Amino acid sequence: MTTESLPVRTDAPARTPAPKPESRRSLRVFRPGAGRQHHAGPLAYILLGIVALLSIFPLYWTMVAASTDNTRVSQTPPPFLPGPNLFSNLARAWDEAAMGKAMINSTIVAGVIALSTVMFATLAGFAFAKLRFKGRNVLLMLVIGTMMVPPQLGVVPLFMMMSELGWSQQLPAVIFPTLVSAVGVFFMRQYLSEALPDELVEAGRVDGAHSLRIFWSIVLPIARPAMAVLFMITFVHAWNDFFWPFVVLDMSNPTVPVALTQLSAGYVRDQSLIMAGALLGTLPLLVMFIVFGRQIVSGIMAGAVKG
Repeated sequence: MTTESLPVRTDAPARTPAPKPESRRSLRVFRPGAGRQHHAGPLAYILLGIVALLSIFPLYWTMVAASTDNTRVSQTPPPFLPGPNLFSNLARAWDEAAMGKAMINSTIVAGVIALSTVMFATLAGFAFAKLRFKGRNVLLMLVIGTMMVPPQLGVVPLFMMMSELGWSQQLPAVIFPTLVSAVGVFFMRQYLSEALPDELVEAGRVDGAHSLRIFWSIVLPIARPAMAVLFMITFVHAWNDFFWPFVVLDMSNPTVPVALTQLSAGYVRDQSLIMAGALLGTLPLLVMFIVFGRQIVSGIMAGAVKG
């Protein structure tokens, strides 16, 4: 009996080789859950709690001292729980130190100084970071060198200048000498050197944009996180500045730190009243941090991801 050969099918699909099994190393790298965030341990939470308590304690003690009387504050041991006199002490401090006018003046001074510092420092930082011109490094060194000069050395000539301009005892005498700071220029220069790619500036040049157009359309969106941080730092510094406003202003037109000196002008200092005034001067800063803190942190994180 003869066996005939079976016909070979030519239309059968070609067999594809079986995929090679992945190596142990690749399976180890791409295992499920490899990109999950690691949770902090108990020690990290304990340390964070200690740092938070140490940071909050000065504010808590200010509130406790402001809510008692002067005799209770001076006792040993001092009180650690709030007393019943908080609102009465706040009202006394508000009236005796003219805190209403002082807060308005401080808001004007700190707001104008912070806005001008952010704008001028961003302009100068962009110029020092991305523009090429003669003497750039020399000018940058001069700007940095001004940070090494104590501001107390220029008080006398600055006061004479303000008197010649007729600005003595007025808010422009506090605002104009601090419209821009060397720290802000250096800060923005360092940020834009890393966060602003040279290709974006060159692309703007190719499109025919001049330097101000590039600054407005390209630099400002990228520099927004650093500008928010610089605004917050400058506002707090200008709000708490005491030395120069105390020299050039008087009690008829004070800022908050100058007005607080009125509470300690008596022969016997009322510590609870002084603490109440300090609490009043701190509340606007706390409100600003609570309202804008999340936006500033999110802006910093967005800038870090882009960088």
